[in-house]
Amino acid sequence: MKLSANHFFNAQQKCLTLLGMSGVGKTHLAKLLSEQDAYFHYSGDYRISAQYLNNDILENVINRVKQDDWLKSLLENESIRIQNNITFDNLSSASAFLGKVGNPELGGLPIGEFTRRQALHKKAEIETMLDVPSFIAKAKQQGMSNFINDAGGSLCELDDENVYQVLSEHTIILYIRASQDNEQTLIKRAQTHPKPLYYQTHFLQEQLAIYLAENQFSYVAQINPDAFVRWIFPRLLEHRKPKYEQIAKQYGCTIDSEDLYQCRHANEALELIAGAMS
Repeated sequence: MKLSANHFFNAQQKCLTLLGMSGVGKTHLAKLLSEQDAYFHYSGDYRISAQYLNNDILENVINRVKQDDWLKSLLENESIRIQNNITFDNLSSASAFLGKVGNPELGGLPIGEFTRRQALHKKAEIETMLDVPSFIAKAKQQGMSNFINDAGGSLCELDDENVYQVLSEHTIILYIRASQDNEQTLIKRAQTHPKPLYYQTHFLQEQLAIYLAENQFSYVAQINPDAFVRWIFPRLLEHRKPKYEQIAKQYGCTIDSEDLYQCRHANEALELIAGAMS
């Protein structure tokens, strides 16, 4: 969406795609803007989980339940039913499905199953981002002209020019660049709360080879899943940064997380965005 800074600031319809790592302030910006005007908040992670991975998530839970013979019998005679009660603020079932690679005895997934789920996630994210134009139209029908696509941190990993072109045609792609302090906060959070993440296949294979060699492991099943996430996260951050920069350079614009957190009102945030566009 090609707009001048002045046109954007005064536009009756503002459509944004927020790009950056989880924790840089995407949701903060969405809430800040919504204090002034009504915005349709499109959560990429929610759409992925509720629409495109819903059946896979349920199948994963059901298979775990069936490991208990008593619960299995209740499930098979339809005495109980399992649903995926996912919400914007609770994506736990989706994280459990994506999982972490490593020792199954420590909750890890075998490498083959892990990469299968990673591929499903990538396909789902592509479909979710291509749905943005139709949801912009739906939002407008509901009387909400303004639209925020709160995309996942792995958007830059798709390497799909069609996705980026579609998003840039219908929204302003806004990269929220993490400051050094912000990056350290993200890394510390990954150390204390290592969570499932999406990795590009070649990046994952490369990092697994390094990790196995450093720890003198012979195979992936020897890896402690949480320890690997703690180790790989800073490397993932460095891997994604140039990808974010390239997307912003080609299709959008960039603001800094520190500048964003200085904003206290919607107008200040809009002025920051307009400044980046100019």
